[in-house]
Amino acid sequence: MINGIINVYKEKGYTSHDVVAKLRGILKQKKIGHTGTLDPDAEGVLPVCLGKGTKLCDMFTDKDKTYKAVMHLGIVTDTQDSSGNILEEKEISFLNENTVKEKILSFIGEYNQIPPMYSALKVNGKKLYELARQGIEVERKARKVFIYDIKIDKIELPYVTMTVDCSKGTYIRTLCHDIGQALDVGACMEHLIRTNVSVFNIEESLKLCEIERLRDNGELDNYIKKVDEVFENLLRITMKPEADKLVYNGNPFTKRDISNADKNFSKDESYRVYDSKGVFIGIYGYKENGLFKVIKFFMCD
Repeated sequence: MINGIINVYKEKGYTSHDVVAKLRGILKQKKIGHTGTLDPDAEGVLPVCLGKGTKLCDMFTDKDKTYKAVMHLGIVTDTQDSSGNILEEKEISFLNENTVKEKILSFIGEYNQIPPMYSALKVNGKKLYELARQGIEVERKARKVFIYDIKIDKIELPYVTMTVDCSKGTYIRTLCHDIGQALDVGACMEHLIRTNVSVFNIEESLKLCEIERLRDNGELDNYIKKVDEVFENLLRITMKPEADKLVYNGNPFTKRDISNADKNFSKDESYRVYDSKGVFIGIYGYKENGLFKVIKFFMCD
């Protein structure tokens, strides 16, 4: 069984579940999971977890992401993107580039975003898009999202191409919709590419056909990121030989159990832990009582 994470380029027309299903066939293993949905019309980076790496799936949904989006001003649709039914069209001839730029950049920072009806969020056990397809609209609570940065790449009205760095849970098509509302002309998302998720970038992503070719050539292992490589930014802790048995069972330990106890450890910080032979065990957090406690255990299935 392959263990780790592979950086997949999700092509247009596929759902995230489609990608997982096809990878199960290509890699001949069932234990595969994706790290967060991308709309079928969207493209780009989709880290997919394999084997023991599937324990990372929930951790990646919390990661910040970067998108390149094309916004179409003057059009409002029921899905907030160009695939939906047009609800409203407005004249935009009075807009100028400076006004558009100023309004877009005003969205940098924290703002309350209402999730779209055409989304996989659940209300009373039903996915919103299922209700939307039945013509049912329900009230959705606004959620706080954070737009870290927006770079305006090109303005050719009615289209604006922009690169957005944002927090988890941000809907870029809703961001486009909200910008349009703020400009009083409406807007929808014309195109979307996800370019970054945590340490994974679009330049190193692989299409399914490329993964299949690498498998056939026996080169795929070179493109699988090991589980611990995802945590390279965390300080490494190595156990003393006599303390290995503690972490093999996921038990807490103290500084006297590790070989690099001279380091400074901060309360509630996370650390990657290895046994005395260099085998990756998991992620531990340092607690106020001086104990390191397991956050995510990777050694065993």
